[in-house]
Amino acid sequence: MTNTLHWFKSSRSNASGGDCLEISPCPGTVHIRDSKTAPAGPHLTVSPVTWARFLRHQGSSPFSSK
Repeated sequence: MTNTLHWFKSSRSNASGGDCLEISPCPGTVHIRDSKTAPAGPHLTVSPVTWARFLRHQGSSPFSSK
Protein backbone atom coordinates (compact mmCIF):
# COMPACT_ATOMS: atom_id res chain seq x y z
CA MET A 1 0.00 0.00 0.00
CA THR A 2 1.32 3.48 -0.90
CA ASN A 3 0.51 6.42 1.36
CA THR A 4 0.23 9.76 -0.40
CA LEU A 5 1.87 12.67 1.37
CA HIS A 6 -0.02 15.96 1.32
CA TRP A 7 2.49 18.81 1.09
CA PHE A 8 1.98 22.35 2.37
CA LYS A 9 4.09 25.38 1.44
CA SER A 10 5.09 28.05 3.88
CA SER A 11 2.77 31.05 4.01
CA ARG A 12 5.95 33.09 3.57
CA SER A 13 6.72 31.52 0.21
CA ASN A 14 7.19 34.00 -2.62
CA ALA A 15 4.94 34.07 -5.70
CA SER A 16 7.28 31.88 -7.76
CA GLY A 17 7.30 29.25 -5.00
CA GLY A 18 11.06 29.06 -4.69
CA ASP A 19 13.33 29.26 -1.67
CA CYS A 20 11.01 27.68 0.84
CA LEU A 21 10.28 24.45 2.63
CA GLU A 22 7.24 22.28 2.19
CA ILE A 23 6.02 20.01 4.95
CA SER A 24 3.76 17.01 5.08
CA PRO A 25 2.65 16.33 8.66
CA CYS A 26 1.59 12.77 9.41
CA PRO A 27 0.80 10.94 12.64
CA GLY A 28 4.16 10.33 14.28
CA THR A 29 6.29 12.01 11.58
CA VAL A 30 6.81 15.28 9.75
CA HIS A 31 8.23 15.16 6.21
CA ILE A 32 10.22 18.17 4.97
CA ARG A 33 11.42 18.99 1.45
CA ASP A 34 12.88 21.85 -0.55
CA SER A 35 10.24 23.35 -2.83
CA LYS A 36 12.84 23.74 -5.60
CA THR A 37 13.31 19.97 -5.87
CA ALA A 38 9.66 18.96 -5.46
CA PRO A 39 8.05 16.60 -6.26
CA ALA A 40 10.81 14.19 -7.29
CA GLY A 41 13.52 15.38 -4.91
CA PRO A 42 14.45 13.85 -1.58
CA HIS A 43 12.77 14.66 1.70
CA LEU A 44 13.74 14.51 5.34
CA THR A 45 11.57 12.76 7.94
CA VAL A 46 11.65 13.87 11.58
CA SER A 47 9.54 13.31 14.68
CA PRO A 48 6.91 15.89 15.69
CA VAL A 49 9.05 16.68 18.76
CA THR A 50 12.08 17.44 16.59
CA TRP A 51 9.96 19.59 14.25
CA ALA A 52 8.53 21.54 17.21
CA ARG A 53 12.05 22.13 18.55
CA PHE A 54 13.14 23.40 15.15
CA LEU A 55 10.20 25.79 14.99
CA ARG A 56 10.85 27.05 18.53
CA HIS A 57 14.45 27.67 17.57
CA GLN A 58 13.22 29.67 14.57
CA GLY A 59 10.80 31.61 16.78
CA SER A 60 7.67 30.68 14.83
CA SER A 61 6.20 27.66 16.56
CA PRO A 62 2.49 27.09 15.87
CA PHE A 63 2.49 24.94 19.01
CA SER A 64 3.14 27.83 21.40
CA SER A 65 0.36 30.00 22.76
CA LYS A 66 0.93 33.68 22.12
